Amino acid sequence: MEIRRLTAVDYDEIVKFWSTAGLPHKPRGRDSKQAIASDMKANPDSFLGALEQGRLVGTVVMSCDLRKGWINRLAVHPAFRNRGIARALIDESERILRKRGVKIFCVLIEGSNVASKNLFRKCGYEEHHEISYFSKRDSDDV
Repeated sequence: MEIRRLTAVDYDEIVKFWSTAGLPHKPRGRDSKQAIASDMKANPDSFLGALEQGRLVGTVVMSCDLRKGWINRLAVHPAFRNRGIARALIDESERILRKRGVKIFCVLIEGSNVASKNLFRKCGYEEHHEISYFSKRDSDDV
């Protein structure tokens, strides 16, 4: 398995992969080709892909607010799950974020996603039940 930085050239493959992996995306908003290319230009090491024989089998997108690093859009192709790919992407994400000076790593996981919760627990993450997540969106596409 190879983990490499994804670029705007990979956009079509990324979007197709997200659909295959069951990861929702918003192609008319935050996940449009233009929006993703802009994010990749601003943060070139924030989009990673795991490849097996040249085939995209995992993705992760990182963000950082200078205090906390966020691991987002972690997904592995269904046929390649339980092979350590997600863990490798988490480890590489943490390494990259540490280089930026980040010492707190965070992830938001939907309540029903037991597999992801278990994975992050195995990676040393602590679940916080006392936190409520709030968001405000300008549109359904962001």
